[in-house]
Amino acid sequence: MISAALAFLLTIAVLIVVHEYGHYRVAVACGVKVLRFSVGFGRVVWRRQRTPDSTEFVVAALPFGGYVRMLDEREGPVAAPELDRAFNRQSLAKRTAIVAAGPIANLLLAVLLYAAANWIGVDEVRSVIGTPVGASIAERAGLRGGDWVQQQSDDGETWEDLRSMTDLRWAITQAALHHQPLHLRVTDAAGHAPREVVLDLDRADVGEIDAQLMQRIGLSGPFNPPLVDRVNPGGAAAEAGLHAGDLVLSVDGVPVTDGAKLREMIRATANAGRGATMHWRIERGAQLLDVVVRPAIVETEDGRRIGRIDAYIGGPPEMVTVRYGLVDGVTEAVTRTWEMSALTLRMIGRMLIGEASLKNLSGPLTIADYAGQSVQLGVAYYLGFLALVSVSLGVLNLLPLPMLDGGHLMYYLFEAVTGRPVSVAWLERLQRGGVAVLLLMMSLALYNDVARLLGLH
Repeated sequence: MISAALAFLLTIAVLIVVHEYGHYRVAVACGVKVLRFSVGFGRVVWRRQRTPDSTEFVVAALPFGGYVRMLDEREGPVAAPELDRAFNRQSLAKRTAIVAAGPIANLLLAVLLYAAANWIGVDEVRSVIGTPVGASIAERAGLRGGDWVQQQSDDGETWEDLRSMTDLRWAITQAALHHQPLHLRVTDAAGHAPREVVLDLDRADVGEIDAQLMQRIGLSGPFNPPLVDRVNPGGAAAEAGLHAGDLVLSVDGVPVTDGAKLREMIRATANAGRGATMHWRIERGAQLLDVVVRPAIVETEDGRRIGRIDAYIGGPPEMVTVRYGLVDGVTEAVTRTWEMSALTLRMIGRMLIGEASLKNLSGPLTIADYAGQSVQLGVAYYLGFLALVSVSLGVLNLLPLPMLDGGHLMYYLFEAVTGRPVSVAWLERLQRGGVAVLLLMMSLALYNDVARLLGLH
């Protein structure tokens, strides 16, 4: 909990400082006087100002945001000698640059963070899939447990390498979002017997683009071997004489391809009634053995009856280190930032028209949880998470909502088209509306956070 809180505070601090520094740096470059650079709101806990005429840098008690206060006639009287340094006296181009600089700084930070993560490298699951769910999109496409998915294409002509399961999930997400078929080049786990398959994501109803997308397509997880591990004393596995490390070759004469398939067969014994037996052929070291397993029938929390043998089934998935060189790391970072920005905008659009659930909105509790998890996984994972949040912050701030940078940019677009600024009366109305929308979004995001923690989503 403490590590998650610290990771969350570090995440928020970095993103706020970078965002506001973008505004500050461009404002200074444009000759605007910056009165205060604040990280946080409320009571000031730290303050520094070199001279009475220089910018005041402060850290406030509430860390959820920040601001840059510039000299502006709309906020108070400005002395005649400093009128040329007031924000409202600047040209339209300069005001636009100053406002846009914050979100752009977040997007540039994301590129830098993604590049750093690419250079460091991360250990990811190799893109070898488990047995697809029966009658699913993946099974109908011809995918089988143990297939190594090596390349993907959206048109069957231009192919891109898939370095890990993360790349495969991303390719599937993009194809589902665009309602496009996804062409895959696969081999067996050893890299032999190449073939091509097509996931018909353009014709299938895959539902929302969320964490359960892979399962609805039929890909429940990566391949793991059908190994027996952590045998619990007194359970069905122990009574059958199974040992940790036993490799299961077949059940009742049916070859077992992976751990997921074996777990499914064990659970299905509940359909045969109490006392059902399974005849396993296992490999233990250099020996081939036949054992009889009698799973216990238990009832799950949702009322289903399943078979259980009181042993962990399935070995760890094969891992691969994904690392990029200096130039490739930057190129990949730019591409990922662009793709994540586009994905964020599309998801917002789908939520607005009802094609995606508002449950996808996340707030500070979810961010804190993910921040803590990513820190535990390693520096590269945390940098990738920080980049993702930075992209989201940059894109959200560019939305044309009053109170956000995008809303101010819309005012300037109106001024550029009509030749006159938005009236004060309209500014007040739009500001009130913007506050209402932001409060609604924040409330919904916080509700989703709490619902996730309580298991309601």
